[in-house]
Amino acid sequence: MAQATQVVGRERASLQLDHLTVIAPDLTEGVAHVRACLDLDVPFGQRHQYMGSHNHLLQLGGSVYLEIVALDPAGRSPGRARWFGLDDQKSLRAAWDTGRRLRGWVARTHAIDAVLAGRSALFGRKVALPFGAPVFDFAIPDDGSLPLDGVLPSLIDRRGKPRSMATMADLGARLESFVLEHPDPAAISKLYEDFIVDRPPEIRAGPELCYRAQIETAAGTRELS
Repeated sequence: MAQATQVVGRERASLQLDHLTVIAPDLTEGVAHVRACLDLDVPFGQRHQYMGSHNHLLQLGGSVYLEIVALDPAGRSPGRARWFGLDDQKSLRAAWDTGRRLRGWVARTHAIDAVLAGRSALFGRKVALPFGAPVFDFAIPDDGSLPLDGVLPSLIDRRGKPRSMATMADLGARLESFVLEHPDPAAISKLYEDFIVDRPPEIRAGPELCYRAQIETAAGTRELS
């Protein structure tokens, strides 16, 4: 994991859980994995023409949702690195095949410039999207990778407009909790002290970086990893 340097005197940033991300080498594989974990068929969401990706979406209660995202083979190159590490298909496939499928989460902020001040080495730079007619901002490292390989969330700022849930499937799934496992939980907890997070992951010791989410469904509580 890359080392992070805390800036003395910097204000703690306020973040909210926006959504969880299953990052798949292929969208069909991603949907099949979630079906195997939750016994739910998550419907198609949208194509990101500006980023060359596409997704399936599922409400998880309140304003929180699950995104299954993958590179769109029919999509155009955005002319820069895609988000969520989608350009590095070799690394993505390796993570997928070792069981790292719920790869991280996205945090919502209403002040992305303030959050990124002194933290661009962690989160990347602000990208206004869609290009040409932006309605939200997303922080993306120059190489498109996940922040600290997914230890920290990706950042989104919707410019004061809440994400509409009306067109997103609600199959009764509700997020109960999610956990971040890591070989050095004390170091990860130290990183998170720089933020005030609404609904943060519980940080636990584990053999490798791994996310697990407990999700209530009609068939009972299921684990997504």
